[in-house]
Amino acid sequence: MDGVTETDPALRRPQPRDAGGESVGVFSAMPAESPLDMPTQSLSRFDSSSRRKNVLRHPWLGVMFARLFVFGGGLALTCYGAYEMYEVVAVGGVTLLEWALLILFVANFSWIALAFSSGLAGLLWLMFFAPRAPALPAVLHERTAIVMPIYNEAPARIFAALEAMIEDVAASGLAQSFDWFFLSDTTNAEIFLAEERAFIDLRQRIGGAARVYYRHRPKNLNRKAGNIEDFVTRWGGRYPHMVVLDADSLMTGPAIVTLAAAMESDPDAGIIQTLPLIINRNTLFARVQQFAARIYGPVIAAGVSVWMGREGNYWGHNAIIRTRAFAAHCGLPGLGGRPPFGGHILSHDFVEAALILRAGYGVYMLPTLGGSFEESPPSLIDLSARDRRWCQGNLQHLRVLPARGFKMASRQHFITGIMAYVSSPLWMLQLFVGIILVIQASYIRPEYFSREFTLFPTWPRFDAERSLNLFALTMAILLTPKLFGLLLALFQGRTRRGCGGAIRLILSALFEIIMSALLAPIMMLIQAGHVMHFAFGFDTGWDPQRRDDGSIAFGAIVRRHRSHVAMGVVTLIAGFMIAPSLVAWMSPTIIGLILAILISWSTGLLNVGMAFRRAGLLLTPEEQSKPPIVARANELARQFGPDAPQDFEAEAAFPDDPKFWALHLAWLPAQKRQAGDISAEWALANAKLENAETMDAAIAWLTPKERMALLNDPALIARLLQLPRKSTAPEQLASVG
Repeated sequence: MDGVTETDPALRRPQPRDAGGESVGVFSAMPAESPLDMPTQSLSRFDSSSRRKNVLRHPWLGVMFARLFVFGGGLALTCYGAYEMYEVVAVGGVTLLEWALLILFVANFSWIALAFSSGLAGLLWLMFFAPRAPALPAVLHERTAIVMPIYNEAPARIFAALEAMIEDVAASGLAQSFDWFFLSDTTNAEIFLAEERAFIDLRQRIGGAARVYYRHRPKNLNRKAGNIEDFVTRWGGRYPHMVVLDADSLMTGPAIVTLAAAMESDPDAGIIQTLPLIINRNTLFARVQQFAARIYGPVIAAGVSVWMGREGNYWGHNAIIRTRAFAAHCGLPGLGGRPPFGGHILSHDFVEAALILRAGYGVYMLPTLGGSFEESPPSLIDLSARDRRWCQGNLQHLRVLPARGFKMASRQHFITGIMAYVSSPLWMLQLFVGIILVIQASYIRPEYFSREFTLFPTWPRFDAERSLNLFALTMAILLTPKLFGLLLALFQGRTRRGCGGAIRLILSALFEIIMSALLAPIMMLIQAGHVMHFAFGFDTGWDPQRRDDGSIAFGAIVRRHRSHVAMGVVTLIAGFMIAPSLVAWMSPTIIGLILAILISWSTGLLNVGMAFRRAGLLLTPEEQSKPPIVARANELARQFGPDAPQDFEAEAAFPDDPKFWALHLAWLPAQKRQAGDISAEWALANAKLENAETMDAAIAWLTPKERMALLNDPALIARLLQLPRKSTAPEQLASVG
């Protein structure tokens, strides 16, 4: 650890010493605190006179025209679809079930109509109105904190990613304008220790080239939102801006510098968001997502950016935030009642954007700013686990939607997020109602002589030709945004070549459409199950996301999807019993469900994805010509690799180095445990330490929670370090104290 010093004298702290009293010559884990108040905001009260006024004049005519185009176009398409659907079911009169089918169709059709008009707006903007990328500034006048919240992540990857970003920003010549923070909420003792070792190693590698810090919270209250709040309230006063990353984020130096320059030049901006592209994915499932995000994502993001203007949304990462505005106006309130709809706000980013907009600041996106990357789940089951958390958070927004003072654009963002999950049970209901109507028409004889006088009987009948035309229209509107992205990619030479050429690009897009059609019914049932789970009052956990390319055991896949296969088989048999035409109509749904196990298993395999890559399919430009920062981060991750916590036994994770323990003790929070404040984990850890004869035995006896209690308590650590490492190794009996 020699040579690792704190470069800012104002940030020096008393240096810790090892058992022999020798100074270990180390650095502070965090700078001196500069607190900011972060008052809790009210959702039921807001004084509109307190909303700040803009300092600059911002154009609004283009945004209003875009909203008229997008929402007017979506409304016109919805009205036309509703009329056509009414004509389909109006033959012979409209029954109650047919009214239900019509209502469900309109609810679902309206969202794909809006996506179509928004995608068209995005295509037109990118082709004719998108501005050129701004030149990098020669100087920045304010300091920005780059914060990466982490929670039980593999340290090799996250520390390598941040080091690569530090190097790339340094290459811009503006490194002095940025400080870098790992904000750990890790609850796994082995990963906690690996994070600290990786941090020490990182500081040794970069020396005084950058200010990089590490903070671990003993209790991860309120998850990521609480993690960011802890940073803002303790250190936020030092930094006018902060760039918030995710654990899988990667941003180039020019992208970070451009965000900082944009925030400095726009005093009315509260949050400026980027469009992250997916990278480093190799399983077939993840490669499909990576390809779709690269080809269709820019058009979709541009469309959203055009109509939302400066009243945009925040996705929780790869964005820059005005720190004091965030502190003053984004303190999240708790929601009354119990989870899943009460308690802490889970999808906090949407709410933070709404709150900062309510205060009078702008939130907008830079959709053409490159150099912003993230990763995606490697399999359908991993996506389902993440989707479960997002579903609960978005449904929780039903409680936030009526809040006072929110702008209509913010409410639209909430509704869109809610409908992203509610649409699945609505589609499923529409299918069920359609099946019931077919059964009714096929098996229930109409009552020709009812008690009420009518000239003609009323029973479900359909206009078959108009129904087919409406189906074709629905599919066209659903798929056209993908076509917009494909057309744009074909016109862009770099993108076209980076995807393997025009033929491979078109073949990849066709394959992605087929895979999306097969995955859609599976995701429909998964999301409908999530919605029902939360509707009946069940809460969900918040496990860390799996980010590697390892496959899932086949047995786990079978257990997860066997109900989907059963649903597909039952639907197939019932369809043949009712009418073969029904099977043809529902064939995409039936095939996807029957093949759910095979699809989930095969798409999660690494070798299948790599076979597609060798064939030149599902390629992206960033994969063909890897951005230097991505290549550098991957190279650094391999250097950090041997310290991956999953490779450790619990005993091996606890090092022998007395200087490491001196650092660890110095970095623990200053507050001491109060007398009598004894948790069960602390008491059990203390008792086991008293019984243990060696350090390895003590560590082996401790449960995961007890190991974390030990690592957060100086007294327990001192007791552990008094034990010999192994009874068979006398040379290791020296006490660290």
